[in-house]
Amino acid sequence: MDRSWMKLLRVSNAYQNGVQTFLNFAFQNASQENMILCPCKKCGNIYWHTHEVVYEHLIVDGFIRGYKKWIFHGECTSSGTSSTINPTYPDTDYHQYVRQDDMEGMLRDAFNMHSHGEQSFPPDFIASDDCNIGGNVFGETGTSAPNEEPNEEAAKFYNLLNEMNEELYEGSKYSKLSFCIRLFHLKCLGGWTGNSFTMLLEFLREMFPFAKIPQSCQDMKRLIKDLGLGYDKIHSCPNDCMLYWGDQKNQQSCHVCGKSRWMNSNTEDVNTDKGGAQLRKKPVKVLRYFPLIPRLQRLFMSSKTAESMTWHNDQRTDDGLLRHSADSLAWKSFDSKFPSFASDPQNVRLGLAADGFNPFKIMSTSYSTWPVVLVPYNLPPWICMKQSSFILSMIIPGEKGPGNDIDIYL
Repeated sequence: MDRSWMKLLRVSNAYQNGVQTFLNFAFQNASQENMILCPCKKCGNIYWHTHEVVYEHLIVDGFIRGYKKWIFHGECTSSGTSSTINPTYPDTDYHQYVRQDDMEGMLRDAFNMHSHGEQSFPPDFIASDDCNIGGNVFGETGTSAPNEEPNEEAAKFYNLLNEMNEELYEGSKYSKLSFCIRLFHLKCLGGWTGNSFTMLLEFLREMFPFAKIPQSCQDMKRLIKDLGLGYDKIHSCPNDCMLYWGDQKNQQSCHVCGKSRWMNSNTEDVNTDKGGAQLRKKPVKVLRYFPLIPRLQRLFMSSKTAESMTWHNDQRTDDGLLRHSADSLAWKSFDSKFPSFASDPQNVRLGLAADGFNPFKIMSTSYSTWPVVLVPYNLPPWICMKQSSFILSMIIPGEKGPGNDIDIYL
């Protein structure tokens, strides 16, 4: 399809006719509730608008730079050529791929790209006039201003989108991103070590040299890390007196018990650039903290869980029987004490559980690790108690359990 009209003046008849061609194509292949994502410079494929509004935006503002392949409007790319998705053939390989492994849907959930007519990215995502989302991602030579860079969240989304469009091998219906996510999921479910996973990748690369398979476990982690939901490492006192966090981040010893933050035996790290040996300190105890707010936001951003987060208020049967935590006296007592919190059904109520276990499965070793798990009680009972709904909040390392000092971490 000839798209040279996209470079013409927006007042020309050829450009306006081309916009009509684009709109006909987009509304035939990618409309939802008579709206499509607007690809103008200001909306940047974030906002959903009607036919008339999108037409006006494209005439006034023009397309975002480099948007030559209309991947947000029903066009898929394969082996460097473009093809259109025909909605009258639901059993094509492309649609079968989407049904079985909806990577684009997962990316849109991860970056909150489902809202209609509202800002789709998280609140800290700002598409300003000085920062064009599509400008530097779908690169186009010539008119790019030197100070224009894509927003960090937008860059992550488009990088993952490019990986999603990259085939695992020529002719494959699975993408490189799909392969990496599914294989890494198996690693997590099976409890494989990083070394064993790297050996598996090396074996797969040897058996299938034509496939675009990462070389190691670390390479795969770097590929999918932009999906988010990582964790932070926070040093803590070995006696569970304090966390080296916030204003106390740079302290070298505990202000309560006086214990040093570091192990006595420092390891040497040779710096080849300077040619000298430097001492690299190793902390005695490190807390793994999984930030809660992004995980709660993800529950509302995902199209599969957003509606369920208000189930306790919208769909629960209130007949006096105890079927859910919302039917309990404790829940109702909390509502009476904090009516402003209870007035919004989207406010999240969490249950907390923690227990110690020996991660090495050696009974003669007293080492104990304490995971802290949160349960979102907003969800219906058949979902909230499933393992997939649990939120791992932190992992408190041993050698002994924190006991009553666990409140330092909470």
